[in-house]
Amino acid sequence: MSSRNGHRPHSFSSVGEVTSLLSDVGYLADRPLATTVYLQDQLGKPLLLEGPAGVGKTELAKALAAATGRRLLRLQCYEGQDETKALYEWDYGKQMLYTQILREKIGQVVADADDLPSAVEAIGQHDNVFFSERFLAERPLLRAVRSPEPVVLLIDEVDRADEALEAVLLELLAEYQVSVPELGTFAAEHMPYVVLTSNNTRDLSAALKRRCLHLSLDYPSAERELDIIRSKSTGLPETVATHLVDVVRELREQGMRKPPGISEAIDWARTLAVLGASEPDTELLTDTISVVAKYERDVERAMRVLRDSGELRDSSGLRDSGELREQGEPGPAGEDRRAPVEGERRAPVPGVDPDDEGAGAALRAARDTPGRHGAGYYGENTGTPAPQRSVSSSQGERSFAANHGRGKR
Repeated sequence: MSSRNGHRPHSFSSVGEVTSLLSDVGYLADRPLATTVYLQDQLGKPLLLEGPAGVGKTELAKALAAATGRRLLRLQCYEGQDETKALYEWDYGKQMLYTQILREKIGQVVADADDLPSAVEAIGQHDNVFFSERFLAERPLLRAVRSPEPVVLLIDEVDRADEALEAVLLELLAEYQVSVPELGTFAAEHMPYVVLTSNNTRDLSAALKRRCLHLSLDYPSAERELDIIRSKSTGLPETVATHLVDVVRELREQGMRKPPGISEAIDWARTLAVLGASEPDTELLTDTISVVAKYERDVERAMRVLRDSGELRDSSGLRDSGELREQGEPGPAGEDRRAPVEGERRAPVPGVDPDDEGAGAALRAARDTPGRHGAGYYGENTGTPAPQRSVSSSQGERSFAANHGRGKR
C-alpha cells in the first residue's frame, strides 16, 4: 500500500503551449478551453466539462493523454453503477482458489481449537492474508491512484450514474486518494489529470462541482468547425466541407432529438470523402443523412431542411425549393411546393404536424397572416363581436338526450 502524497510535475508552461500541444495531436482548443486546461495543470484540480453530446468533451481527455504522454484510464458511467465497478472489489474467485489449495494448512491452524468459537478466532488471526493487495481487484479510480506513472483519468458521462456514485467520487476529487477499509488509504503517487464529462441529463451535486474547475462547451462557430474538419484530414474538398458545415449548423436549429455534434460532422465529412464527393451534392447528402440523424423523426426533419433550403433536386435537375416553387410544379411527394401567398392556407401533409413542417420562413409568415382563415375566425380580433347564435329549448333537450343515450351505451 502506498500512502505517499502525490506530486504534480507541470506539463504546460503557458496557455499558448496548451493550444499548441493539443493542436499537434489534432484537437483545436479555443482560448477559454486552453486556459482552463492550463489552470487544471497548475492548480491540480479536476476538470468538469458540461455540454451537449458530440462537442469534444471526451476527445479532450484523449487529446490530453496524447499531448502529455500519459496513459488514459476511463470510467464509463451508467445507471445503477456502484463503487465495486468504479473503485475496487475483492477477487472472490481467487480467494476461494487459494482457500482450496491451502485447505491442509488451514486444518493445521484450527487443529488445536476445542470448539467453533476458538476455531473462528484462530482463523481470524490470519484474515489479513486473504484481504491483502494480492486479492484486490482494481477498478479505474483505484488504478489511477495507484498507478506508478502519471495518468489521465476520464470519468465519462457522470450525469448518467446514480447520485450515490458522486459521493464515492468526492474523496478522490478532493484528495486524490481512495480508502479501502480492510487495508487503509491509498494516496496518489503521481497526481492524475481527472476529466469528468456530463451531457446535462441531470444536475450534478454542488459538492462535486465545488471540487472541480468547470467549463461549459457548446457547438463551435462555423469557422472553427471548418478548421476542425480540416485538421482531421478527411480528404474532403474545401467547397464541400464549407457547404457541409452550413448544413450541419442549420440542422442544429431544428429542435432535433439528437442534434448533430462535431463528431457527427467529422463522420459525415469522412463519409462524403469516401464516396468521392468533389462538389456539393444534394443526392449524397440525402443518401447519407443517417450519419448525422439518429432517430426517424430527426431524419424527417433533416430531409425537410435539405428540401426547403433548396438542396434537394428532382430528376430534371431543378431545385425543389427554388425553380420548382417558382414554376408551381409539385414536389417529390406530390405536395404543392409553390411559395405561399398572403392569406393562403397550405394543404396539410399526411403524417406531418403542420406546425412542425418546417417549410421555411415564407410559409411560417403566411401562417401568421391575420385573416387567412376568412372573416370571423375565432382566433382573430376583428373589432366586431361575433354574432350570438340562439339555441331553442327543444334543440337543447334533443342534444342532451342524444349525449345521455350514448353515455349509457
